[in-house]
Amino acid sequence: MDYILLFFIALIAMVLGTLAGGGGLITMPAMLLMGIPIHSVIGASKISTTFSSFTTFLTVLLKKQITLRESWWILPVSLGAGTLGGVTATHIQESTLYKLAIVLLIGAFFTSFLSKADFAGQAILHPSKTGVAGLIGIGLYDGLFGPGQGTLLLFLFNHLRITYMRSIGFMRLASFSSGLGAAISFIAMGKIIWPIALVLVMGSLSGAQIGVRIAEKLNPKHVRILLRLVIIGLIIQLTVKAILNY
Repeated sequence: MDYILLFFIALIAMVLGTLAGGGGLITMPAMLLMGIPIHSVIGASKISTTFSSFTTFLTVLLKKQITLRESWWILPVSLGAGTLGGVTATHIQESTLYKLAIVLLIGAFFTSFLSKADFAGQAILHPSKTGVAGLIGIGLYDGLFGPGQGTLLLFLFNHLRITYMRSIGFMRLASFSSGLGAAISFIAMGKIIWPIALVLVMGSLSGAQIGVRIAEKLNPKHVRILLRLVIIGLIIQLTVKAILNY
């Protein structure tokens, strides 16, 4: 096993994941090509995302760009939804999950053209009906399957008129919350190949910090373009997988 290659795959994927979501575009196919079993791939990815998401959230929090008063409610909402999604996933066929993911991502892609928001709002995050419903829906989806979950969260926070850097902080907290239950489940089922998971964690932690620093310099007007490109890539990848698994 080439652990150095795996480290850099995780690093690059988490840079993308921090900026626009969709880090799985890189890690999932790369790890499968390396011959790692699918359940071990998903389990290691959930563990690494949980660690890196929490450190990214802390980074943005310590920079005082977000507050605990704004964000505390994200944890129970996303954790509960992600756990429910993980339990429900065992009763849904894989082909159905692919179709659900494709429909959601296509919907997000076209919705992005309807909204004029470009992460330039100055709104304070609070548990509104739209915010709670959005987090529950995306948390359920993350527990069920997950590709593009971070990208969908960024679209949600953009719709709520949250600035880009603040959106990243809230997005990573939600990703940590909904992914935590799934990570624990994979550990309990004994599906984790620990040397692979630990290398993935180290690469993801490094990539998350690099991603945060790039995000601070990124023009918010360019973020929606990046998000759309990520969504197109995810739709293509999932469509190919759905056809191959049909």
